[in-house]
Amino acid sequence: MSQSVEFISNSLKPEHTTNSSGNIPYFDWKKELSNATTSVNALLHRLKLSQHINAVDLKPDFTCLVTESYINKIIPGDFHDPLLQQILPLKNENDSAIQINSSTNPVGDIEALAAQGLLHKYHGRALLISTGACAVHCRYCFRRHYPYQQSAFSSKALGDVLNYLESHREIEEVILSGGDPLILDNEKLARLITQLETLNHIQTLRIHTRLPVVLPSRIDDGLLDLLHSSRFDIVMVIHANHANEIQDVEQNKLLQLNHTGVTLLNQSVLLKGINDNADTLIALSKKLFRCKTLPYYLHLLDPVKGAMHFETTAEIALSLKQKMEQKLPGYLVPRLVQEIAGNQSKTAIFSI
Repeated sequence: MSQSVEFISNSLKPEHTTNSSGNIPYFDWKKELSNATTSVNALLHRLKLSQHINAVDLKPDFTCLVTESYINKIIPGDFHDPLLQQILPLKNENDSAIQINSSTNPVGDIEALAAQGLLHKYHGRALLISTGACAVHCRYCFRRHYPYQQSAFSSKALGDVLNYLESHREIEEVILSGGDPLILDNEKLARLITQLETLNHIQTLRIHTRLPVVLPSRIDDGLLDLLHSSRFDIVMVIHANHANEIQDVEQNKLLQLNHTGVTLLNQSVLLKGINDNADTLIALSKKLFRCKTLPYYLHLLDPVKGAMHFETTAEIALSLKQKMEQKLPGYLVPRLVQEIAGNQSKTAIFSI
């Protein structure tokens, strides 16, 4: 289970600050994170949905966690809101008939461990699980069962990680993942990046993060300066599944990242009842482009235990992709892919 709950402390109250323009108030990101909602019952009450209490899991093993920024984008009174359904624990997560053919290790992460927290699956790149913490617990998370305490990166593992990367000079790109790597504050992130920069054969740093969408205040001046000053080519892969996740604040933060020189991409998961129709996916691609962010991947659901109620078929996915191709320029159509444990790359899906 994710370690995000370590960051929750209800004793801290949100404090307002201003962004670099000096006139737009927002929550300090650490304060907002510390006050994230962890109570399913409180979430239902807040959104005027208490009548649906029999459909939810009030004490899920994979805990509820959602930020104020994200809650504010959910339509009160709408149980089927596509943002709500991504973060609300439902009883069918534990329905054995629905969760059949699922796995606690759906993409083979454990077998790919090369050092503590370092996964080496694909040629030329390695992935560092830099933290087990997130700002939101997405109910379809493919690492919801990952053993973070034993197999996530820590400062004690830094030497082993650097030694492995040094001995594999074919690795040109390091991917920071998690959890969410932007949960690390600027000081910790800077220390990690500085150490990675000592390896001359590594040219690209890729950051996989959902925080620009669920905790946009995390994109602060310190982070922008850090990314701009790095010798690495910085690629940030955000994770938005629906256009409603990207509103004015999120768009502003993505444009700031773009102005800093960060290459912005988006990956989505195809989720039943959330974005499994062409108009929704087309609207997302158009919204992303206005934010200088290119659609990158559209993933079939990883068959993780607890998330199979989101599963769609490959036939549906291919039909949706075909409709997108008919209405969008090629650069706004994400690649339809599936990650299959043991394969040497993402598997592109072109036919059944």
